[in-house]
Amino acid sequence: MSASPFNDDAIAAVYQAIHGRRDIREFIPGPLPEGLLARLYAAAHAAPSVGYMQPWRLLHISDPALRGALVQLVDEERLRTAAKLPSRAAEFLQLKVDGIKSCAEVIVVALMDGCEKHIFGKRTLPEMALASAACAIQNMWLAARAEGIGLGWVSFFDPAALARLCAMPTGAKPIAILCLGHVASFPERPLLETLGWGQRLPLEAVVFENRWPEDAKPTPTAY
Repeated sequence: MSASPFNDDAIAAVYQAIHGRRDIREFIPGPLPEGLLARLYAAAHAAPSVGYMQPWRLLHISDPALRGALVQLVDEERLRTAAKLPSRAAEFLQLKVDGIKSCAEVIVVALMDGCEKHIFGKRTLPEMALASAACAIQNMWLAARAEGIGLGWVSFFDPAALARLCAMPTGAKPIAILCLGHVASFPERPLLETLGWGQRLPLEAVVFENRWPEDAKPTPTAY
């Protein structure tokens, strides 16, 4: 494979996909284009993984009854989350946290059973299995955006309950419900930023040189 850079149009397209990617919750009816799902699987399959462990597993949900059970599972967690946000519970409950009912396709992503046995590259950082799976999801996200298809990563669920629903083996852990489908448009800004739930930090607040600055204290937002 050549080490030559992409041409200018290809480079611009990569950055366009990165900056135009959005976490989608609103979908419009219609099946995905022929062959798209297979291309997205291939994009995930091409992701890097620490020690080449390839810890992700993709489970396509085509059973309507199972999709309905996912909706119920997400709604239960939505209510539990709202209970932990007493000052913004009503506001939170107005948010649409998933698009399972209206999207064209649903995919559950899980960390495989047994990935904890991999030592190469993760002996001191077991989180690298999750990081590797997140790379696979990001590949799908960017590829979907390039194809004009929306993708939403849903994390409102009890992992053990979702694992039981999907008959996963002991040790396998679901980390995402992905909703895929057509969209009317992609928002100019992330939805949670628009609604005042947070904002992207300035670049200088997250990029340092050599040592952590004394005045750069981590201040994660608490809701």
